[in-house]
Amino acid sequence: MLHFRYSSLIDAPVEVVWNFHERSDILQLLTPPWQPVEIIRREGGLDVGAITEFRLWLGPIPVQWLAVHTECDRDRLFTDEQKQGPMESWVHRHQFSAEGGKTRLTDAISYSPPGGWFAENLLAWWVNSRLEDMFRYRHEVTKRECEKI
Repeated sequence: MLHFRYSSLIDAPVEVVWNFHERSDILQLLTPPWQPVEIIRREGGLDVGAITEFRLWLGPIPVQWLAVHTECDRDRLFTDEQKQGPMESWVHRHQFSAEGGKTRLTDAISYSPPGGWFAENLLAWWVNSRLEDMFRYRHEVTKRECEKI
């Protein structure tokens, strides 16, 4: 199992950052423009049982990614788990914590690529660098949008 973590401090209260993540257009806002991803559906907001479905393009090959929210504690965290997709396993926890009137936003992901330990050793650096790019973008957008409210 591999792990990735990205955290930033946003100059806005937790409630503002949480509410931003509840927006109906959040996936469009937080998907980097360079990523070959189509958003197919999002149902249920952030609540347990919510569904998000994407189509990823690996070159000319479409890959379905279906995630289900398995945990939700308002203004504190929500977790989504891959039910179908390119990874052997994927659990993504979004954490929100107050720090002196600001919000510490942390994305923590535990994942396993298909192919076992060999794939983990071969792909970890590449997957983590792609995640670093994506979450830097997501946190910049979140910071920009939440700090202007």
